[in-house]
Amino acid sequence: MKGKIVIARERCKGCKYCVLSCPEGVIIIESEFNASGYFPAKPQHPDKCTGCALCAQMCPDIAIEVWRE
Repeated sequence: MKGKIVIARERCKGCKYCVLSCPEGVIIIESEFNASGYFPAKPQHPDKCTGCALCAQMCPDIAIEVWRE
């Protein structure tokens, strides 16, 4: 089953909980600041997402949405 991940760049504070929780290594931390001055997370390999939603469950800022296709 394939998943789709969307990360709200401006809500993310770069805590890396999503990066650490993703079993497929889909998410990385960007090298550019967002408007709040944080390095946000972004999907590096969205095609590998299984839709498990562990990243969304771990996100304290509710900045991640995941769907299964």
